[in-house]
Amino acid sequence: MQANSISSRAEAGSLPGGPSLENRRTAVPCSPAAAVLARLTDFTSLTKQRVTVLVVITAWLGYALGAAGLPAAAKPGWLGWLVTLTGTGLACMGAAALNQVIERGPDSRMQRTRSRPIPAGRLSARNGTLLGLALSAAGVGVLAIAGHLVAAMVCLVTILLYVMVYTPMKRVHWSATLIGAVPGALPPVIGYAVATGTIGPAAWAVFALMFAWQMPHFMAIAWLYRDDYARGGFPFLAVVDPSGRSTFRQMLLWAAALLPIGAAPWWLGFAGPFYLLGASVAGMAFLLLALMLVNHRSLLMARATFYASLIYLPVVLVLMVADHV
Repeated sequence: MQANSISSRAEAGSLPGGPSLENRRTAVPCSPAAAVLARLTDFTSLTKQRVTVLVVITAWLGYALGAAGLPAAAKPGWLGWLVTLTGTGLACMGAAALNQVIERGPDSRMQRTRSRPIPAGRLSARNGTLLGLALSAAGVGVLAIAGHLVAAMVCLVTILLYVMVYTPMKRVHWSATLIGAVPGALPPVIGYAVATGTIGPAAWAVFALMFAWQMPHFMAIAWLYRDDYARGGFPFLAVVDPSGRSTFRQMLLWAAALLPIGAAPWWLGFAGPFYLLGASVAGMAFLLLALMLVNHRSLLMARATFYASLIYLPVVLVLMVADHV
């Protein structure tokens, strides 16, 4: 999923796609330590570390959910946990780097992304591609070499969908958001497959929850930054629907869908009543905010809905693991 921090370090007088020659000269680090720090900062930006952290957490929760359902003698040890974090983390960083290589043109036109390493000229597209491919291959390789072939295949599909399908389609039609929600929902499936070697009903239930959650979450982001997305040439629903009516109705529908989808783990018998109660309360609160957004259509309510989505997901996932049956 997309990072949401706004950066405006690129100067107004820069050439298209990057800072001016004068700005580049003044940005040269004055010491080896500063050069290393600058390079690490660029690496963090290129690989979207905050998104990677979220992906790794959801993969770990999928792993914990799968491990919790196994007999004591069959429970995987710390090595499985390490493989899950390493494989999904590397793959996510690689996909993020490749995404930024492909979108370097639109990124250079958007205020929130124009200072990223590639559009700002601090890193070449070739080097970004090589790094992205290396990290992606390493992520899949870690899972495969450790013997988790199902997880490795799911990881590979996640990368391909994100880079080869979702990323180019973002500039074609707003329905790309639906496609992008698929790779965004697969990390817990990877973790579950590492723990169990299979993809069971519990994994698909978490996938459905993650998929439905991403829709109002990202639509809130798109509404908050719709002007910037328009400059970048991304026809998201928030861009082609300036009134917000369709955008907010869709958010309301997906928030409503989270209620039955959130209850599915209880229906399927792998989460207890404590989970059901917590997930229902969280879902109702999220739905109420979405309903208020439809009625008011304000930036304040859109921002509140976005922050509510950040609270909803970890609450429900942690409850699912804590009250596993």
